[in-house]
Amino acid sequence: MARIVQKFGGTSVADLDRIRHVATRVKAEVDQGNQVAVVVSAMAGVTNQLVGYCSDIAPFHDAREYDAVVATGEQVTSGLLALALQELGVEARSWLGWQIPINTDGAHGKARITEINAPALIERLERGQVAVVPGFQGLGPDNRITTLGRGGSDTSAVALAAALDAERCDIYTDVDGVYTTDPRIVPNARKLSRITYEEMLEMASLGAKVLQTRSVEMAMKYRVRLQVLSSFIEAPGTLVCDEDEIVEKELVSGIAYSRDEAKITLVKVADRPGVAARIFGPLAEGNINVDMIVQNVSDDGKATDLTFTVGKNDLDRAVKLLEARRDDLGFQDLVKDSGVVKVSVIGVGMRSHAGVAQTMFTALADKGINIQVISTSEIKVSVLIAEDYTELALRALHAAYGLDA
Repeated sequence: MARIVQKFGGTSVADLDRIRHVATRVKAEVDQGNQVAVVVSAMAGVTNQLVGYCSDIAPFHDAREYDAVVATGEQVTSGLLALALQELGVEARSWLGWQIPINTDGAHGKARITEINAPALIERLERGQVAVVPGFQGLGPDNRITTLGRGGSDTSAVALAAALDAERCDIYTDVDGVYTTDPRIVPNARKLSRITYEEMLEMASLGAKVLQTRSVEMAMKYRVRLQVLSSFIEAPGTLVCDEDEIVEKELVSGIAYSRDEAKITLVKVADRPGVAARIFGPLAEGNINVDMIVQNVSDDGKATDLTFTVGKNDLDRAVKLLEARRDDLGFQDLVKDSGVVKVSVIGVGMRSHAGVAQTMFTALADKGINIQVISTSEIKVSVLIAEDYTELALRALHAAYGLDA
């Protein structure tokens, strides 16, 4: 007997028919003799509707009441799934975040889980009862309901799996696993049977939307084995696990891309100590995340150009902040560009193999694609290129690393 956590996203529970289908998937796991806890999202579109209600009735709403409203989406789904399971003859009970409880900090709308007190839940599981838990919600220090922010149901599922010491956390979604790149762009992309936590974390943070970044971070921290599966077809998924579980490690496991990038270049910035701190300090204070950074060599020792990237949605705010400090920072001109994309090659095999970056640069050069900015880590190489070349770059790199199916 194993203890399994299953998580079903919004498209998987979009309507009553799909909730009934989810119930059959849960029953199949129970019929194998396993203890099962299920985490559910709100039905597709419901969270957006609830957020809209809050914004319409009070544009500058109280975050505590916002959480009380928005958390109801998952509450409805959990109750309906428990009923659907009971109709199939499976003993099931829904548990709200405060009933377990799932304790969080007090950051309403973006709370972080601090502790899950699971003994009561474990006792019910050991009696053969399926626990259906609404994702995305918890209990704050003031005994008020909190929500974890968008994508929080994945985090709820992983945290619950850790608290229950589950053998595995199965994430059911509308895709059947993790692919070497976006199969909508590269038809030859193939599904990975296994991928390491580190690789999945890089892919999630660099644009792959299969798993939410926070959930992968938590899975890696607590060594929770994740499996990504389709809710709609019976097919093997992708296991996200420790590197030690993967015998043959790929040199490159995947190619990720992110269109949520914008480039800013400050022309003729004073080349002296402290200037970078004065540039990036106000951006940090404004909660604007800076990603890739490159500084040109100063010809005369007096001035240089500084290029960096921010999120596309933060571009206008970043420009406004910097222009307001033009005299203090002493730059001659500011050039912005939102027509860029970040493309990254990812693989734990890079740790022990040379030439990965060279293969990337050569493949892009052969297609006439100019690289604007480069950044690297132990298991990834990222480049910034013109957005018009996204599809060409992905196909070229996918082939260059031998990832085509």
